[in-house]
Amino acid sequence: MSRWRRPLRSTSTLVTGLVLLAITTSACTRFPRDDRAPRRPPDVSSVPDAVPREEPKSRYGNPQSYEVFGKRYHVLDTAHNYRERGVASWYGEKFHGRRTSSGETYDMYRMTAAHKSLPLPTYVRVTNLKNGRSVKVRVNDRGPFVHNRIIDLSYTAADRLGIIENGTGLVEVEALTGQQSTQVAAAQPLPAMIEPDATQSADITAPGNDSPAPVADPQEDQSTPESIFVQLGAFSDPLNAEDFAADLSSRGFGNVNVMAVPVPERMIYRVRIGPVPGIPELDALTTELATAGIDNYHLAYE
Repeated sequence: MSRWRRPLRSTSTLVTGLVLLAITTSACTRFPRDDRAPRRPPDVSSVPDAVPREEPKSRYGNPQSYEVFGKRYHVLDTAHNYRERGVASWYGEKFHGRRTSSGETYDMYRMTAAHKSLPLPTYVRVTNLKNGRSVKVRVNDRGPFVHNRIIDLSYTAADRLGIIENGTGLVEVEALTGQQSTQVAAAQPLPAMIEPDATQSADITAPGNDSPAPVADPQEDQSTPESIFVQLGAFSDPLNAEDFAADLSSRGFGNVNVMAVPVPERMIYRVRIGPVPGIPELDALTTELATAGIDNYHLAYE
């Protein structure tokens, strides 16, 4: 979990350097084995949701970009229209009372969350895609810097969503604020988020394949998913899709399939691995993909 220290009075350059140093040197992975729920968990079912409102961007926690564990992350200029599906985790007692990236104090009994790229603060709705439960939280921290996670929830938010016991859960995150790009410092254009969201297709081809790049894929269905797939590409030519799938299979990946999807006046062909039984298997698969040098993909749900 990133930890930002309030800098002493200094020049803006030094302040920026201290902020970036803090998030780089203090970030932690927040694996479930490193954290825990309260020893005597209180009843948090009546804790109210965060109330969305437009706020100025925090003075701390909103650099143009930052690096953690050798990977660079870019902070979005606005949360407008942000929506993503993926895996949520949570953090609790280990970080209770510590500073968040925005300089606030983390309280595991409040409805807050950490995110790698949304502006701080941003209010989001988080929906558990397995049980339909939904909460509203205020994003005021950076993280989670764990492979394949999109949001880290406070203990209370995670408990209300029903993901405490498993440690993770499939969720949809939707921004509720961010219509205005307000910030304390002077506005500057910022890069787009570097991670593909759940509505974008992966823009890769099989290694050594000279076929054209995959075409854009239509938005995923927003219904509650029953199965998880890792989608690695979407092609307009079925032969290119089959070649890519065959290459993946030859490299030891199982359950590779090509699915034809009708779109206006044509067909596209999705190359996917799955269905994946659950999050532990998903973590193992994405680790194998990373080892193979494949990191441009997104999760699809049915």
